[in-house]
Amino acid sequence: MEPILVDISGPGYRYPALVGANVLDQLGEYTRKYLPRERCGIISDRNVARSFADRVKKSLMSAGFHPTLIVIPAGEKSKTLERAGAICDRMIAAGLDRQSFVVGLGGGVIGDISGFVAAIYHRGIPHVQIPTTLLAMVDSSIGGKTGVNARDGKNLIGAVHHPALVIDDVDVLKTMPRREFNQGLAEIIKHAIIADKKMFDTLQNWKASSPRRPLALQQLIRRNIEIKSKIVAKDERDRTGERAILNFGHTVGHAIERAGDYRKFLHGEALSLGIVAACAISTKKAGLPADQQDGILDLLRRSNLPTRLPKNFPRQKILDALPHDKKFEGGKVRFVVARRIGSADLAKYVTLDDIREVVDEL
Repeated sequence: MEPILVDISGPGYRYPALVGANVLDQLGEYTRKYLPRERCGIISDRNVARSFADRVKKSLMSAGFHPTLIVIPAGEKSKTLERAGAICDRMIAAGLDRQSFVVGLGGGVIGDISGFVAAIYHRGIPHVQIPTTLLAMVDSSIGGKTGVNARDGKNLIGAVHHPALVIDDVDVLKTMPRREFNQGLAEIIKHAIIADKKMFDTLQNWKASSPRRPLALQQLIRRNIEIKSKIVAKDERDRTGERAILNFGHTVGHAIERAGDYRKFLHGEALSLGIVAACAISTKKAGLPADQQDGILDLLRRSNLPTRLPKNFPRQKILDALPHDKKFEGGKVRFVVARRIGSADLAKYVTLDDIREVVDEL
């Protein structure tokens, strides 16, 4: 299996991402190749651990590792400083030290908190990402952003801590509920909008069953990792604005998540609505052609993603949540617009009134 090398040229850091079928049982072998240590903590949630933790432990033990499984409740509510501290306490009690490493087994929530724990434990130990959702495979497992939520916003407490290894086994997606799978398509569509017109055209021409085919999935995941890693490599710590284009749709999307108390919408569903809002602003203020805007909305609908808010959804809560987002700096929004499918940039001319208008229309 040919790894994708995620090359962060600034700090001179490189790590492999492996994408394939039936690779979970070979986890120990691959980890031993790239990470010659002995002890590790496996961080997972109750739902994922029930399905995959035994296989992961068995594979690691067969390669001579000594894993400790730490299981936390599933869901965004687990991404807290208190939970991260409790995990560290468990790792200390298990005798894990600075020569150990962390395995994150799960979706985006687990990837975020396990990466954050790896970043702060003994001031930083290696992190192995084993994403078990399409969303995590194409997005959150790549780029090194880790973190937990604060009371007033998502991912406000965190660190950039790149994984030592990413392993994507498409077989784990076979039993994924359709709604969970579809939310991953939102990030894929976002990547196509900001960076790859050809991939967008491919997605438009797919039949409903295409994304579930193993070979198609592998190719799609690999392409999305390439897109994200190339963008991250230009601006690892989001300082120049080049990495900021990955936030297309996220300004409004994160606010919708918060307004719904992280229960009403999955992340990808909220992102879909955020993409609709970002496209409306892009058409109005950045020249996105109306036919391309229509094509984006059509693709979201065909991917069974929401494009309208429920009539009774508290829109004012969305607006109230906006200033707490990380993309606000000095009280001003850093809003990403698409000038055409395949190209996006950071705009300084988008106002809160612009956002308020499109939220009212959602």
